[in-house]
Amino acid sequence: MKTIKLGLAATTAFALTSGVAFADGHAKKWDMPLAYSASNFHSQNAAEFAACVGAKSGGSLEIVTHPGGSLFKGGEIKRAIQTGQAPIGERLLSAHANENPVFGIDSVPFLATSFDDSVKLYGLAKAELEKALDEQNLQLLYSVPWPPQGLYFKKPVASVADMKGLKFRAYNAATSRLAELTGMQPTQIEAAEVQQAFSTNAVESMVSSGATGYDRKVFEAGVTHYYEVDAWLPRNSIMVNKDAYAGLDEGQKIALAFCAGAAEAAGLQKSKDYTQFTYDGLRAGGMTVEPASDGLKGELQAVGATMTDEFLAAAGESGKAIVDAFKAE
Repeated sequence: MKTIKLGLAATTAFALTSGVAFADGHAKKWDMPLAYSASNFHSQNAAEFAACVGAKSGGSLEIVTHPGGSLFKGGEIKRAIQTGQAPIGERLLSAHANENPVFGIDSVPFLATSFDDSVKLYGLAKAELEKALDEQNLQLLYSVPWPPQGLYFKKPVASVADMKGLKFRAYNAATSRLAELTGMQPTQIEAAEVQQAFSTNAVESMVSSGATGYDRKVFEAGVTHYYEVDAWLPRNSIMVNKDAYAGLDEGQKIALAFCAGAAEAAGLQKSKDYTQFTYDGLRAGGMTVEPASDGLKGELQAVGATMTDEFLAAAGESGKAIVDAFKAE
């Protein structure tokens, strides 16, 4: 009962503050839900973005960040922005590839495997992403890639055969499919719950960046090995509700655009810098961090080829055009 009362109180308080965000007038306060911990570089980047908007708007647009899924859980954030429960927020867009295949283009295995490739692919896909989001009452502000994705295990793994039967943490359709094609058992788990999932043996493996494992201290939950496979670089997208955006004055819109551009550039550099830092942190926690064996990487690339064909079949001409243009450059 106490939990229910607290939840109702929080909902009521949020409804009141959200009313400020959508009300007419100059001064506005926007609550910004984030899925990842306050210490994560994405959350830190969002906090700097919020501070920038406040300064550039002369204090007329205040953005308050709520990291760690404290306002809405990761899987709830995009819908909350669409429906106006939150005016702005950050979401791993590939988790919504079931709504539109183009949302998952950054998670096609072994397509874009470096930061430079990630930037190039995003540039080619951006127009289609903006079109898809516009149809959902959303406007894309900026996007930041995660570091390259690797594989976490509670044991040494040298081949796909070693992965069969393992319980696997998935975070989008691509990771679930990867698990299925390698004989693992996928379970959808948000980043905030990763350590608990490993601690309780709800999962024994996952594909993610060094950042997620380091932030969630998975080495304290029995995870012993991280293999660098550079499978893809998924991106977090910061989106705004179109109705909320329409309620801004011109100065607030200029501040939002300026700070979004700065946050996209700063976030990219933070992601690059964080990659080696997190690998070192995983090692310091007692984990083995090393490149995957040639045999394992070859088997995973074969899985990636299958998933690429499946993406192209689902995404149609627009998806094929983006992939063809990416490969042609």
